[in-house]
Amino acid sequence: MSSSRIAAMLLCACLCSGQVAKKANEAYQTKEGREGIAKTLADPHRDERQHPRDIVAAMNLKKGQTVVDLGTGVGYMLPYLSQAVGATGGVIAEDIAQDFLDKAKLRASTSGLHNIQFILGTERDPMLPADTADAILVLDVYHHFDYPGTMLGHIRDCLVSDGRLYIVDFYKRPDAMPNGRAMEHIRLDMDDVIHEVEDAGLRFVSSSELIPRSQYIAVFGKK
Repeated sequence: MSSSRIAAMLLCACLCSGQVAKKANEAYQTKEGREGIAKTLADPHRDERQHPRDIVAAMNLKKGQTVVDLGTGVGYMLPYLSQAVGATGGVIAEDIAQDFLDKAKLRASTSGLHNIQFILGTERDPMLPADTADAILVLDVYHHFDYPGTMLGHIRDCLVSDGRLYIVDFYKRPDAMPNGRAMEHIRLDMDDVIHEVEDAGLRFVSSSELIPRSQYIAVFGKK
């Protein structure tokens, strides 16, 4: 067996079995930590930093489609996604923390959103229905995957044949996050994320810059 083949097999084993995002997930381990994070996720000024309308525009969603907000947190993106797919479409809001899902449900209720389904996943399995999603959004969440290979396998299974996975995340570069935090908080830079997702069985489609020097959008489909 060639050395490159062995290296690929070792990488796959690591992605499927090893926890790789411990640093990024430290604050998520307690309810108190998640409460602090929730305040940041629900910051009324977040639109200025996150550009949610640009994200939705890049996803090219159509009325009647089904879109997944994987790692929805407090449901920040739900109003934008719900409007994009319309009353005949659906949004699946997934998270692995019940307290985050409860906040997302409250946001959906107070915003009058009626096309949202909520799913409690796990760090290994988002528990998404197979062959359902036209689009899956992973916003500021990919670097929190402890088991990226396993998670990507389930994500692939959830997509319809021409569905798309949209990963929006920070570059691993000193100026991508305040105080140089990206260098310890973000596991991989964009090119390595693309390679990792391809190794998990998805096809790279395109990438673009969402926020200059800070965030990118990488798009993938089924092979």
